[in-house]
Amino acid sequence: MLRLCGLVLAAGLWCPWGAAHAGLRLELDSDGLSAQQVAATQSLLDDALTRLPPSLLAQTDQTLTVRWSDRLPHATTGRARSRALLLNRRLLPLLEAELAASSDEVDASQNRVAYGANPAQQTPHPSAAGRSARTEIMATLLHEVAHFHDRHTGLSADPRLLDLAGWQVKVKRPRARASENPFVDRTPDPYELTSPREFLAVNLEHFLLDPEYACRRPALHRYFSAHFGWAPPHEDCSPGFTYLAVDADGDIAGDGAALATLDPARVTSIEYLLAEGNSEPMSRWGHSMLRLVVCAPGRPPGPDCRLDLHHHVVLSFRAFVDDVQLSSWRGLTGSYPSRLFVLPLAQVVDEYTRDQLRGLQSIPLQLERDEIAALLERAARLHWSYDGRYYFISNNCAVETFKLLHDGVPRLAQSRIDAITPTGLLRKLERADIADAGVLEDAAEARRLGYRFDSLRERYQAMFEIARGELALPQTRVEDWFTLGASARRAHFDDAGTRATAALLLLEESARRRQLVLARQELKRRFLGSRSDPEVGAFADVDATLQQILVDSGFLSRPATLFAGEPGYGLPQPAEIDALQTDAAARTRRLAALGNQLTSGVEALLDTAVRDELAATAENLQSLRTQMGRLNREAGGLELR
Repeated sequence: MLRLCGLVLAAGLWCPWGAAHAGLRLELDSDGLSAQQVAATQSLLDDALTRLPPSLLAQTDQTLTVRWSDRLPHATTGRARSRALLLNRRLLPLLEAELAASSDEVDASQNRVAYGANPAQQTPHPSAAGRSARTEIMATLLHEVAHFHDRHTGLSADPRLLDLAGWQVKVKRPRARASENPFVDRTPDPYELTSPREFLAVNLEHFLLDPEYACRRPALHRYFSAHFGWAPPHEDCSPGFTYLAVDADGDIAGDGAALATLDPARVTSIEYLLAEGNSEPMSRWGHSMLRLVVCAPGRPPGPDCRLDLHHHVVLSFRAFVDDVQLSSWRGLTGSYPSRLFVLPLAQVVDEYTRDQLRGLQSIPLQLERDEIAALLERAARLHWSYDGRYYFISNNCAVETFKLLHDGVPRLAQSRIDAITPTGLLRKLERADIADAGVLEDAAEARRLGYRFDSLRERYQAMFEIARGELALPQTRVEDWFTLGASARRAHFDDAGTRATAALLLLEESARRRQLVLARQELKRRFLGSRSDPEVGAFADVDATLQQILVDSGFLSRPATLFAGEPGYGLPQPAEIDALQTDAAARTRRLAALGNQLTSGVEALLDTAVRDELAATAENLQSLRTQMGRLNREAGGLELR
């Protein structure tokens, strides 16, 4: 039996071969091996020991026997026993051949390129995977040593590691964890998702072997570095949070770049953005979001960055349902994907204040600069990797926002801020002195500084009061006016003067927007839910276009699909981003073209009543514009065009 000693911290010196010492030792069972096979294996074991953290070697007082076995399945690289590491003997000739063809040392870049997405314990044969035998065996050794270290330290049960890994806490049950890990995209190895123990082993492999790990999974790299008091050499990372800069309509950012990068240094604060509730059952308690106050390029961080509204973005968890009306039952059973969207603030403000007639409150969170950077880093991982399930009660927008705060900022994990409603989460944040709602006390100042965005309902109600006062309309609320049919609204137009006509025109434009939202929902409902409907199936061209839109638009809610089939994991790196920037922009342009192509035939798929109402509202708008032009001419004013 040939003994290989590891590197230990015994007076800061190398441990001599065969000497008794406390620390990790790997012993090669050389029975049945030729001298060349022993030399090849010994070289590999020696290399593996030098890659392990010194503290791990010193603190793990165990001797592990390494043995080549011909009883492992063909596709399995290695397997751990209680005090033995078994390696697949089929790999031994490949290892010998590699040793003969090159030096014993393997270039670090070879390790990085060859390192792949297959678990060490169930790794395909290198000849099939296109990786070197040495790299696969090295990964297996480190993987299994990680398991031995875990048994000694219980590291995989550390709450902070579980937060970072994705076994998230359950709301209202702080000691309970989710049974599944939803961070399924951009994983270096799907095997890591099977359990916290395998997550630890897989990630320790990458921490030790991949110089890019510090950039691809920076929070985990910091965690392992702190745990071991040591880190292997790694590459410098480019600053910034890269995200898919596409709005809800599939339009790319103004500069034409579908992938944008946000530098944390430009984010001067993070605020809890609450969309106030309304009478709709699913919106009664509001909607939780986080607003990033981003400084314009060239502006130093400071209070003036609040004025750079065009650059502010919003992190919003949403149930992605292809614009189909939410189903209460499906929401309760988790049938909708829950994804983190990065949206322009202006779009979010319009969506809530204009279309849904809901106000917004933007309340600063008391976070340090390093906490802001850590939270953005966590948001980036969610954006690229997270594929959760949306539950109205247990995993809604408030719960998702709480988990982002809890996992992203360790200090907040110590505060009891878990809540199942957006308003409840805000109250918890205020009680913990994390949120400062005092900015809302002066309503006028809050509106001026962008801490509050009022619903346009009051504006619409004021316009309605003008029309109501002049025309003696029986309705008292603008919502009641909107619920009238287009023909019922039109019956009052002829008696309207200039002010009432202007007010009715504004209201009719709002009614048109509301109808378009409902029509889009109706179209998706019929198309997705009634594919066998002969009336739908009769429009083959429209059917094919809609199908293509659904296929092409998948990346809008799941950005990781942009990288499908490409190597890489974790946060996208500059080379990956550059390579896919053109493809992402091309996809958004193709979606826009498909949308234009669809417009001509889509109304034929709508329900007759919906189609007729849209047409009648369009006639109302034209009638009001004509009437406004006539009234202006009669008054000697300008004609409205």
